[in-house]
Amino acid sequence: MKIGIPKEIKNNESRVGMTPAGVFSLTKNNHTVYVQSKAGEGSGFFDKDYVRVGASILPTIEDVYSQSDMIVKVKEPIALEYPLIKENQIVFTYFHFASSEPLTKAMIKSKAICIAYETVEDEDGTLPLLTPMSEVAGRMSIQQGAKYLEKPVKGRGILLGGVPGVTPGKVLVLGAGVVGVQAAKMAAGLGAHVTILDINMKRLRYVNDVLPNHVVTGFSSEYSIRQHIKTHDLIIGGVLVKGGKAPKLITKDMLKEMRPGTVVVDVAVDQGGCFETTKATTHKDPTYIIDDVVHYCVANMPGAVPYTSTMALTNVTLSYILKLANLGWENACANDESLAKGLNIVKGGIVYKELEGIFD
Repeated sequence: MKIGIPKEIKNNESRVGMTPAGVFSLTKNNHTVYVQSKAGEGSGFFDKDYVRVGASILPTIEDVYSQSDMIVKVKEPIALEYPLIKENQIVFTYFHFASSEPLTKAMIKSKAICIAYETVEDEDGTLPLLTPMSEVAGRMSIQQGAKYLEKPVKGRGILLGGVPGVTPGKVLVLGAGVVGVQAAKMAAGLGAHVTILDINMKRLRYVNDVLPNHVVTGFSSEYSIRQHIKTHDLIIGGVLVKGGKAPKLITKDMLKEMRPGTVVVDVAVDQGGCFETTKATTHKDPTYIIDDVVHYCVANMPGAVPYTSTMALTNVTLSYILKLANLGWENACANDESLAKGLNIVKGGIVYKELEGIFD
């Protein structure tokens, strides 16, 4: 199969769809790999690295799309890429269709095979291709939140870990999934007081068992959220609905109950966000302020650490890419139930149940 790795062109996106090590595995399996020139430079991988493992370097994104049977990317295609996608071409990437009607309609029109990383699902309900980026984003949410709590950037002027004689900052994490646990772990490591809320008691018991004693758990409800936001300095939104839109857990009126300079980080922004006031931002212009509350809503947080993110992503995507390349998408999905759940749009039709009727 001919596999194309285009350069990501979304704003401030430096990741690339595959490392040279991943390309090596594909060429060893007698597949042809086309890499757009300089596609990997932002992640620390250069054209010569790809050439050494058997890839062919193509000068333009148009060349990559036109010559490839399967496109392997990181982020969803943007408008400039829509006309490049061919009928029956496999596109394997993060799509997050539920947050974008134009993208969904464009992919339907393309009649391509759209397989979304974020809906590939194992038997136990875990999302193996979303997990590493959720791990990165969860950890980064604390790193960025701590920065924006500083006074020069309009935060409360709080050092999360405190110092001897001074109470540490308080972090509220909404959701005890991968993002929430990683955020809580990072915040706890800094010495902050951490509260994590969820409606899944199994997850709360897990958090209670594996995280330090200064991470406390609570059952999530509108009432409990309203109570906690009054006293917490940094609030992390990490709630995931598989393939669907995130619930709005913090409404605009709740901002008035927060103290000025409180920071909210919405990791769920790719799926519409779990704060009513969320609007996607970029690494170049990452924050905005509403009612004196600092909002950090960067839609591709792991893109700020592209080397780590690209390595982590290829670690989990490569086995699926090999199956698709070796067997073709129909046989690969027939033989792998987890991969089959990644099918979202096939030849002009929506096949993922959570997307059906979402934009009618």
